[in-house]
This record gives sequence, C-alpha cells and structure tokens, in this order.
Amino acid sequence: MELEVGMAQPELMDVEAVQKALNRSRASVYRYANTDPQELNSSYDPKRLNPELRLNPNDPLLFHPNEVARFAKDVLGIRQVTIEVQESAQNASLEVLRAILAELKSIHQLLKSQSSNVNS
Repeated sequence: MELEVGMAQPELMDVEAVQKALNRSRASVYRYANTDPQELNSSYDPKRLNPELRLNPNDPLLFHPNEVARFAKDVLGIRQVTIEVQESAQNASLEVLRAILAELKSIHQLLKSQSSNVNS
C-alpha cells in the first residue's frame, strides 16, 4: 500500500471504506475505533483509530483519510498505505433536487418577466 494524499478537502471515510482500506473486518474497525458508549467524543488516543467529532450519538462513525493512514502506519505497522478518496456518486435524490431547483428558477424568471411587462 502507498500513502497518497492529494485532495485539498478529502471526504471523510465511513466504516466500510476504512475496512476496505485496511483490509480488516468490520468488527476489527469497530474495535480499533476510539469510542466509548458513555462518551460521545473521546479524547485523542494515538494507539486507536480516532473518528471525527460527532454531534449526536446516532451519527455514523466517520474518519479522516489522514487519520486512517496514520493509524495503519503507526499502530498496525503497515509500511505503505494507499487511501483513495473518491467523490461520492450522485444519487437519484440529488438529481431530483437539482431538477426541482432548475424548474423553480425558470418559474421565477417567468414570473419576473411577466411582472415587468405588466408594470410597463
């Protein structure tokens, strides 16, 4: 594995992405994670995989790619780590929302032009 960090604002990784990057089981990733059922956000622990801060206990665990790479090298002893961060594919909901926004903009422009014609 090689460490590749090239994005200005990398996306956070969910447990499944960490599992694939580290080639470990889902259960292992949860064991590595620095979490505590009594505490929402545990203090930084250099021997654990530290998730990003959460606002709600029901929020999913998300990890910064640099933290995953650090954990793999420093704790697991993996010499070369490759963390590929890809933009998430657009889903159907996002496409529908964009179509709705485009339609609303066109309606707004139509109403705006009609009101300016009435005032003239």
